[in-house]
Amino acid sequence: MSTRDSSYMPDFTQQAPRPEDEGLASIAEQVSRVPTEPGCYLWKDGKGEVIYVGKAKNLRARMRQYVTLQDDRDKIPLMMQVVRSFDYVVVGSEHEALVLERNLIEQYHPYFNVDYKDDKSYPFIAITESDAYPCIKYTREKHRKGTRYFGPYTDARAARTTIDTLRKVVPICIGTCAEWKRTKRYLDSHPDDVAVANLVLAERGRPCFDSHVGRGPGVCCGAITTADYGRHVRQVEQFLEGRRSAIIGDLREQMAEAASELEFERAGRIKHRIDVLEGLDDNQQVVLSSDVSLDAVGFYREETISAACVFVVREGRVVRTCEFVLNKGADVSEEELVEGFLKRYYGETADVPAEVCVPLQLSDAELIAEWLTTRRGRVCRVRRPQRGEKRHLLEMAASNAHHALNRYMVRTGYADKRTNQALLQLESALALDAPPMRIECFDISTLHGAFTVASMVVFTNGLPDKGQYRRFKIRTELDEANDFVSMQEVLGRRYGAKNMSDERFAAAPPDLLVVDGGKPQLTAAMEQLAALGLDIPACGLAKSDEEVFVPWDDTPVVLPSGSPSLYLIKQVRDESHRFAITFHRELRTKAQSVSILDEVEGVGPKRKRAIMRHFGSFKRLRQASAAEIAEVKGVPEAVAQEVWRTIRAWEDENDSEIG
Repeated sequence: MSTRDSSYMPDFTQQAPRPEDEGLASIAEQVSRVPTEPGCYLWKDGKGEVIYVGKAKNLRARMRQYVTLQDDRDKIPLMMQVVRSFDYVVVGSEHEALVLERNLIEQYHPYFNVDYKDDKSYPFIAITESDAYPCIKYTREKHRKGTRYFGPYTDARAARTTIDTLRKVVPICIGTCAEWKRTKRYLDSHPDDVAVANLVLAERGRPCFDSHVGRGPGVCCGAITTADYGRHVRQVEQFLEGRRSAIIGDLREQMAEAASELEFERAGRIKHRIDVLEGLDDNQQVVLSSDVSLDAVGFYREETISAACVFVVREGRVVRTCEFVLNKGADVSEEELVEGFLKRYYGETADVPAEVCVPLQLSDAELIAEWLTTRRGRVCRVRRPQRGEKRHLLEMAASNAHHALNRYMVRTGYADKRTNQALLQLESALALDAPPMRIECFDISTLHGAFTVASMVVFTNGLPDKGQYRRFKIRTELDEANDFVSMQEVLGRRYGAKNMSDERFAAAPPDLLVVDGGKPQLTAAMEQLAALGLDIPACGLAKSDEEVFVPWDDTPVVLPSGSPSLYLIKQVRDESHRFAITFHRELRTKAQSVSILDEVEGVGPKRKRAIMRHFGSFKRLRQASAAEIAEVKGVPEAVAQEVWRTIRAWEDENDSEIG
């Protein structure tokens, strides 16, 4: 089967399947005949397109979890909605299954697997080791046998700069040189001449420009033997592996040898190469205390997209960073995201370190480490650092991933496209007459019926419209928390005749009203709207299962996990919650900022005024130490200590009660 087009997306228009559905039951029957051996499975849609590839130690048991919907990942019900068939491949071990899984994902690029966001190939630096005189080249080609690849580089300029810098340190032919290509063609067609290639080329060759200026070793004119050139190639590979100290040691020996033979011009050229290498280290800002070789892989996730950043550390220095944008975000688990990226990245690069640092403990860490050890030829470990330099490096990588994702979203207009998709999806899912260009969302915040407030946030064209935000103090006397009464009051005030005619509230009703809560909260809202004689499309969003409740159906609408519509409506709900909680805390702090001092023995009206006048606000008083409170005129040290202890006790109570 051919690789799918990068624009492919499964058809989610059908209702999500239940275990008793005929199609799923038929697949379940087929799964019951799958062997219990290790291997890989490929789920396919109605068109025969591979939409997911996975590995398993026991194929039948793992695939049964899918068809019975026992897999707790959010994407599984959505994926099984479009599955119509499957294939599987049996292998000898779980390690072989992992290798095969990586190859199959690279072949099919399944929609539900973690992969790079774009389908472009990343640049590599390649050494053509199979040639008599290997060259260095910048390439995006598929990996060829006999060529060693270093990368991938996500910054093409950085890859080209690396080649340019490297050739200043070690003379080596570059793949774009016309004379090198001519030399390669001659030696390929005359294999018997390879042993004496430099003698033959000295007679029939002609020097290229680089050999004239000292950047080329003179292969084209027979100025270097294959043995000496091979030493150059090894130095180049050491450089690209990050082992610069080995190159510097080798160059110092050559410089000393040239000086002892009174070849001072050659010694000077070698000294210049050493200076170039040491200059690279001088410019290095991130340096570890030990000469470790590791990769620190950091991630940052949005709802439907994410980014990964790899800090490549060799001999205690970050020699390069690589940034990738991935096609999955919070719609898959963090472990699945990390494992998917590791398989994709290390499936391409030949530069495997002794240690890979990741932000969480992976269940397949030993299996992935075994695979990386095989690729490296030496031991490689996958670890989650808890503290110290490695943990700090991992946090820096995550921060860089965050910035990389922001740059991608700005460059591609990804946020705007996602917002447009979200509005269209909400229109369809909630049966609206038009996309909800103005969304108003309400939330209630209270503490056992005290300081009850409501928030109203507004999203216009899918973006927060903070100038339209409003907050309300609930006037109804409540002995305990009552979200239904509070919601009815705030809706009655917001959509009453007075505020509906107030330009500050917008004269027209919203296209969609969202209440924070499930069916009971939505019912209370609809009763209030009916009492006002208004017909406003409304829904409720329950936080527990992220289910959207609508007035006309007792069954909630389940928006696809990771969909733009779910991302938008959750963003609206979370913003209203934040706005309500902020107002609630503000009122509670103001009310208690005065009364709390009344609870302190030895603080009367006079001292209370003196303390508040001295600090200017309760916020500054909370930040003050006992010694600073004692500086207030007329406040003894013992009273100051009691004031400080009372404030700390109030803060502890406040933090535990308000969430």
